[in-house]
Amino acid sequence: MESTRDEPVESGHDEATDGQKLDGVIQQVRGDIALGSVDDVRTMVQQRLDEAGLPATPNDVDAVVSAVGDPAGT
Repeated sequence: MESTRDEPVESGHDEATDGQKLDGVIQQVRGDIALGSVDDVRTMVQQRLDEAGLPATPNDVDAVVSAVGDPAGT
């Protein structure tokens, strides 16, 4: 019987705060943009927020899109 891995390997993978997750989403999207692999930033942000288990209302997406465009985060 073949075994499967259902959990991430990294210990502490589920210990990030929402703020840390949000910072990670912003950095991921910035990296994707830098690589030229984003056709629609809003859709990418929505997807990343969903994957991170963070709220993804239109206002949340707008805030992240704004932060992605502002490297200083202000």
